[in-house]
Amino acid sequence: MNIQRIIKDFRNRKILVIGDIILDHYIWGRVNRISPEAPVPVVEVTRENFLLGGAANVANNIVSLGAHAAVIGISGEDMAGEALRSILEQKGVDCSGLFTENRPTTVKTRVIAHNQQVVRFDREDSKYVDGRILKGILSHIYAIVKDYDAVIISDYKKGMITEALVAGILKKTKPKNMFVAVDPKVGHFDFYKGVSLVTPNLMEAALGAGLEINDDKTLNKAGQALLKKLSLKAVLITRGEQGMSLFEKNKVTHIPTVARKVYDVTGAGDTVISAFTLASASGASLEGSAVIANHAAGIVVGEVGTAVATPEQLLESFG
Repeated sequence: MNIQRIIKDFRNRKILVIGDIILDHYIWGRVNRISPEAPVPVVEVTRENFLLGGAANVANNIVSLGAHAAVIGISGEDMAGEALRSILEQKGVDCSGLFTENRPTTVKTRVIAHNQQVVRFDREDSKYVDGRILKGILSHIYAIVKDYDAVIISDYKKGMITEALVAGILKKTKPKNMFVAVDPKVGHFDFYKGVSLVTPNLMEAALGAGLEINDDKTLNKAGQALLKKLSLKAVLITRGEQGMSLFEKNKVTHIPTVARKVYDVTGAGDTVISAFTLASASGASLEGSAVIANHAAGIVVGEVGTAVATPEQLLESFG
């Protein structure tokens, strides 16, 4: 596999990202005392910032890796929605497919002190999109999907990804044999039948396959069960410090982690599916795409907060 050629080709690729848009709000500070009101730490806030999460972070990863990305999702008509759109535009992501609806923008607020997460609180409304909004989203997808090399469905179970939406996406992508990758959520696995790839973690894979995973034998059974059940080309199970396992028809490849240090796994799944899809669109085999995704994940988990990888870092990681 010519790693250099594949990574260089990223800049010629266009990826369409469809899914739950999230704004990640980070409050940073330090703890020097416990509150006299309750046995909780008092965080002295030193700074705060906003980053892209969910499908927005997948699009951010695609752009960071040198390719072109458009994102399709929903946000609220609120300050968080305006912040999201502003950050996406600054990153160079096409957000003409960002639909506004009468619900709050999904915001995850993390309080971090001394590089440790103290607490997280979420603002969201997870009702499924349907009716007029769903019709508008599908119309937009149908109008532009032909201009893209691959599709990523980023499912965070915040209401955007429905069975009808996935069926609508496959209706347009199947005849063109377009690569469709899904970052899945438990409870939605039946929605994904017929896509190219799903990228569950161990827990999601176990629940999706309906099997307990506790060793290599049960891991293999779960991977093969998902392949068959969902009629997939491949399943990539991410296994934390044990790396990844790629399941194809009649083939299993275990890929050990290359991460030298792990500070924060936030958003690592977004990086994995972005790098895998880009590599595949650039001509890498499924196994080669998994190896590249593994290196990209190794870069981002070494940083605190939602991070992204660059082509330069990726090339350097391969030495």
